[in-house]
Amino acid sequence: MAPVRGDGMRGLAVFISDIRNCKSKEAEVKRINKELANIRSKFKGDKTLDGYQKKKYVCKLLFIFLLGHDIDFGHMEAVNLLSSNKYSEKQIGYLFISVLVNTNSDLIRLIIQSIKNDLQSRNPVHVNLALQCIANIGSRDMAESFSNEIPKLLVSGDTMDVVKQSAALCLLRLFRSSPDIIPGGEWTSRIIHLLNDQHMGVVTAATSLIDALVKRNPDEYKGCVNLAVSRLSRIVTASYTDLQDYTYYFVPAPWLSVKLLRLLQNYNPVTEEAGVRARLNETLETILNKAQEPPKSKKVQHSNAKNAVLFEAINLIIHSDSEPNLLVRACNQLGQFLSNRETNLRYLALESMCHLATSEFSHEEVKKHQEVVILSMKMEKDVSVRQMAVDLLYAMCDRGNAEEIVQEMLNYLETADYSIREEMVLKVAILAEKYATDYTWYVDVILNLIRIAGDYVSEEVWYRVIQIVINREEVQGYAAKTVFEALQAPACHENMVKVGGYILGEFGNLIAGDSRSAPLVQFKLLHSKYHLCSPMTRALLLSTYIKFINLFPEIRTNIQEVFRQHSNLRSADAELQQRASEYLQLSIVASTDVLATVLEEMPSFPERESSILAVLKKKKPGRVPENEIRESKSPAPTSITQNNTHVNHNNKLNSNANANADLLGLSTPPANNINNLSNSNNSALLDVLGDIYGNNNAAIYNTKKFLFKNNGVLFENEMLQIGVKSEFRQNLGRLGLFYGNKTQVPLTNFHPVLQWSAEEALKLNVQMKAVEPTLEAGAQIQQLLTAECIEDYADAPTIEISFRYNGTQQKFCIKLPLTVNKFFEPTEMNAESFFARWKNLSGEQQRAQKVFKAAQPLDLPGARNKLIGFGMQLLDQVDPNPDNMVCAGIIHTQSQQVGCLLRLEPNKQAQMFRLTIRASKETVTRVICDLLADQF
Repeated sequence: MAPVRGDGMRGLAVFISDIRNCKSKEAEVKRINKELANIRSKFKGDKTLDGYQKKKYVCKLLFIFLLGHDIDFGHMEAVNLLSSNKYSEKQIGYLFISVLVNTNSDLIRLIIQSIKNDLQSRNPVHVNLALQCIANIGSRDMAESFSNEIPKLLVSGDTMDVVKQSAALCLLRLFRSSPDIIPGGEWTSRIIHLLNDQHMGVVTAATSLIDALVKRNPDEYKGCVNLAVSRLSRIVTASYTDLQDYTYYFVPAPWLSVKLLRLLQNYNPVTEEAGVRARLNETLETILNKAQEPPKSKKVQHSNAKNAVLFEAINLIIHSDSEPNLLVRACNQLGQFLSNRETNLRYLALESMCHLATSEFSHEEVKKHQEVVILSMKMEKDVSVRQMAVDLLYAMCDRGNAEEIVQEMLNYLETADYSIREEMVLKVAILAEKYATDYTWYVDVILNLIRIAGDYVSEEVWYRVIQIVINREEVQGYAAKTVFEALQAPACHENMVKVGGYILGEFGNLIAGDSRSAPLVQFKLLHSKYHLCSPMTRALLLSTYIKFINLFPEIRTNIQEVFRQHSNLRSADAELQQRASEYLQLSIVASTDVLATVLEEMPSFPERESSILAVLKKKKPGRVPENEIRESKSPAPTSITQNNTHVNHNNKLNSNANANADLLGLSTPPANNINNLSNSNNSALLDVLGDIYGNNNAAIYNTKKFLFKNNGVLFENEMLQIGVKSEFRQNLGRLGLFYGNKTQVPLTNFHPVLQWSAEEALKLNVQMKAVEPTLEAGAQIQQLLTAECIEDYADAPTIEISFRYNGTQQKFCIKLPLTVNKFFEPTEMNAESFFARWKNLSGEQQRAQKVFKAAQPLDLPGARNKLIGFGMQLLDQVDPNPDNMVCAGIIHTQSQQVGCLLRLEPNKQAQMFRLTIRASKETVTRVICDLLADQF
């Protein structure tokens, strides 16, 4: 620890030197214990200790604590140092309190009184030390104790600038933990007017504070817009001298400029006043003009500061999306950066152009840089820049350039980094479907994807191509011919075999007239791949073979021989054996007419949104432009009963087709479609979550299952069905509630109300949009909710739903699936990191444990799936016991991030589990343990 203001504290230096010279942990502990005994005796026995000695001993205690040892005395002596008039002694006292004193300590009253005395001091150094201590502790107690003093210090005309700056930052820290600390009314205007302060530090700190306040209450602080625009204009425009004396490598006040530009991005439109808007546009034009000027310095600091202001200005232009001239100029400026030597500039230019590509004013301008972006995708050395180039190509794609971009991405895919291949496959599949004018081109693209990057083609991609081929007669023959040719390659990816098996089983007859693709040739080609495939693909091929018997009766005996081989007892897979045996009997016993009925061509799939986009959004949340992909032409779907009479190649395929997999498409079917449902079949209520849930008249309500899933039926009885779909990112979440009227009469006075107190809202802020008061018979409406986790919480909010049914008032309450685990971010760890962190979180308040009986016969795979669904990262091969399951995750709140570790130990003999939770915050430990107990 460095000497403070020339105070040598030789004893402290000697002690630190002794610790560093210790040869072993035991020697260090022995030396520390000796020193602790000495300090304890001094504090107890010597009543004449002066300030210097107290400071020295308190510093030693602080150093010992920082080494990881517990300190249980010396707190009173540190508090006494606060009353000293010497800076060094007061500083050490505040430092000790900030680090060691718990907010529940008995000394907190004394500390608060000492801080109040210093806040009233005429010495600005003492005031600043007190403000820094308040901000470091940042507790609710501190916020309540100083909610009056700090705002007064901030706006008072007598307060020195350096104190105002500290007061603004202190208030910002307290606001993040206690949003209600900021007074309203006249204080709002006085805080906003700090933007006009002439002191650089004050206005910079105040801008940060106002930015946080605006995010919380934009309407109340809207007056800051005019002042921010005016101040920004004065800084940027050469005709003014505002803060021109504060330049960083020839750039005036760059950090303040960036903060002001970010502040303005909280409003859209930024302003309705024509004069203010004109001044802002002039300022933004000036920033763009300055970017074209020759650099005033060759030093990297100059370009960094200049570009920081430029990129933030471009972000504001993109955010406003209302000035075509500025958008085009911004695009041209970014285009120049695409060939800049600085990797970071190229990356930022590509990232900003991704946003510009979504604007109607600048989309065409972005397309002019297509060739350069393609070169960046292929030639860049940095993989993150290459990935951003792929993102930009995806964003700029439209019908005019789709084929060229898709082909370039396919060409690059063969040599692309493994880390971006899966995302590229999804993007190519989305673009090919969205902009396909000729679906033979779409089929070629998907088959090329499988050929080039088969390992990265997810189920959603090959499911989708099959759905499209089945729904479009004009492409079925071409698809059968193309996939047949693809299967002739010596090395063929298993996904190609799946697609080939499905398409040939349905439409192989369309190419059977050619001797090169005769029925027996098709069968032998597929069966030559059989032994190379996984059991799931083999099962699909067996279904293809039974379809062949219906399409091609002449090869029945060849196929029956294969079924016989797999029906014998030597078959290693029981499911395959069962399937082969049943198909063999079906081919022998069933008549030709029955066989034709059971095995006829699959009906068209219902028109649903593609699930590929949902997968891409989940993989890269916040980075994927909205691309709504829908089939433009789909034959009318047949009934569920009809669907069930057909042999399905893969049940999962049908489930995927029927379920809207877009997490937050939240698109409700048009009302007229719903009203066309037969009143005699209310149980067939069209559910936005798909027809995968059974409807019954008994009330279904189990929120516990939503600990491990985000979508499903939340509540159901004979009158109402409530479905939920949700997604979460960091400390933010969105829910869609879908209310379906299962009756033949309207539900009137329909009124969902959120039951969530103001105190609870300080921890979880939930906003709920209103819905129409009448829910028509057989209809469905949606309601959107947003949630912001401010700090950890124990319970979940409730909604009270009331309505009138046939004149009778109905009312019930339902807990929302908004438990704190929804804000988990999975965290990867190796064994060493996990157990090191586990050991560090060994305090009594940091761990919780429960032992409970298994709710059903011990199901370890089921427990694994639940833990994955809970939101944490399941860490394989970390625990020495392979049956044990360990997880790691971080709960994101606005105020802090809370690390959490989990260990689930099954006892197979006793049919019991032991659950242990360790977290960096006591309340989180208890809540997570309570949520998971008895759930396995």
